[in-house]
Amino acid sequence: MQKQFMLLVGFASSLLVFLDTPKPPKEALDAIRPADIRQQIDFLAADAMMGRNTPSPELDRAADYIAKEFQHYGLRPVNGSYFNEFQVGTVRLGKENLLAISVSGSEQEYAIKKDFMPFDMTASTSVIASLAFAGYGITAPEYDYDDYADLGVKGKVVLVLRHEPGEKDAASPFDGEKDTEYAQVAWKVQNAIDHGATGVLIVTDPVNHRSLAPRGFPWPSLFEGIPDEALPLTLALTDKEKIPVLQVGELAVQNLFGSVDSLRTLQQQIDAAYKPKSFLLSNIQVRLRTTTETMMQTTRNVVGLVDGSDKKLKDEIVVIGAHYDHVGYLKKQAGADSIYNGADDNASGTCAVLAIARAFGAAKKKPKRSILIMAFAGEEKGLFGSRAYVEKPLLPLDKTVAMLNLDMVGRNAPDSVSVGGVKSSPDLIKINEEENREVGLMLDYSIDSFDNRSDQYNFARKKIPFLFYFTGLHKDYHQVSDHPDKIDEHKIAKIATLAFRVAWRAANTSERFEFVDPK
Repeated sequence: MQKQFMLLVGFASSLLVFLDTPKPPKEALDAIRPADIRQQIDFLAADAMMGRNTPSPELDRAADYIAKEFQHYGLRPVNGSYFNEFQVGTVRLGKENLLAISVSGSEQEYAIKKDFMPFDMTASTSVIASLAFAGYGITAPEYDYDDYADLGVKGKVVLVLRHEPGEKDAASPFDGEKDTEYAQVAWKVQNAIDHGATGVLIVTDPVNHRSLAPRGFPWPSLFEGIPDEALPLTLALTDKEKIPVLQVGELAVQNLFGSVDSLRTLQQQIDAAYKPKSFLLSNIQVRLRTTTETMMQTTRNVVGLVDGSDKKLKDEIVVIGAHYDHVGYLKKQAGADSIYNGADDNASGTCAVLAIARAFGAAKKKPKRSILIMAFAGEEKGLFGSRAYVEKPLLPLDKTVAMLNLDMVGRNAPDSVSVGGVKSSPDLIKINEEENREVGLMLDYSIDSFDNRSDQYNFARKKIPFLFYFTGLHKDYHQVSDHPDKIDEHKIAKIATLAFRVAWRAANTSERFEFVDPK
């Protein structure tokens, strides 16, 4: 999450006019108090919470605490419960894993660990299919780049390079030398699935990396010293969507392309022009199998509802959310800090949402639309909680008019906040700009490249307009040093006030907000 701040002022064009929107009630605004936020931060990010890993007893304890706060503020349960349960599974590598590649009818089998390695997101299934080279496996319309353009891969296995074009080029359109989301393996795999591929082979790009060793995922069953705690987690709802995914090494590259140099030359051509060079390998057939064993457990989002006051509009919903999980703890070492407290990431956003819930609860007159307030589990594992919700929503998504998400809002400059959604949600950005005149924060709208890195992304996938509040990275991000005493509760209160005002506006109009699909 970038630190650069770019102040945008004005939005001169009038996108929407809301002349009939009542002002936020004073008693609601007065309910957003820094002292309450400090107390809640100290509880959620205490050592006793052991980093709120998903799943864990401490995460369950945090969920119970949040649910009691919702109840105390007068939010009501949804379908009789303050909890939205979903299944996650701990994944172990199974015993049957195979890769065999046939070139012009001559088949060669490869050895696991030495020649190939399954990734953590692999499926438990078999595939026999022809092969396509899909470059970096990237579809990025904003960069006018698509490795899948004019390449039909439905029913095929795709081979893709790691990283992205111009990885070491400061002038690369892919944000210079900084990785964009398109460099992530998980993104490449999802893109392959979206294009109909039945399997993915990944190879380290040879131009910028000397070793082509097939790292994949370090499965404890294959690597001595890797603890079971390192096993990956999967969202049960998405298991059916998975395809086999593995990394291949130098031997496979030599057999497929004739030499590593041939692949290196191909990559250099792509990078030189920033133009894809994808093609089908019609004389090659891939036979692969990956197996996994999954132990399922139940975890929970926390939900609370503020019923709308308008007979016609109360069935429409504004969602306000934050993830309350973090990444747990290390093995304890004498005298060493071992707990990832996650005070900023994301006890800060959770406490902002609690403050907003308190404000809505304190309002004597409720907004016209209903407000669904959520604390998501499993964000750190892959946006699991929000994905589980949008796939099996408690309230209709076609009636969900907006989503506000708060993630890491407690650090850095005391009077600034970054806001995502500038390209996708111009109407909400307009409201945010107008409501901030009463709050006085310096607004930065330069973080749209992070719109897929927190829970708003899953709502955006369903074309729901969103805003994303964030105050920037710092040296304690995902470190054991992300402690409660470094949090600015006054800043959180300001951001919570802004988000409450925006939600109040959004919930007190009959207007529907525009969603601009970047694709």
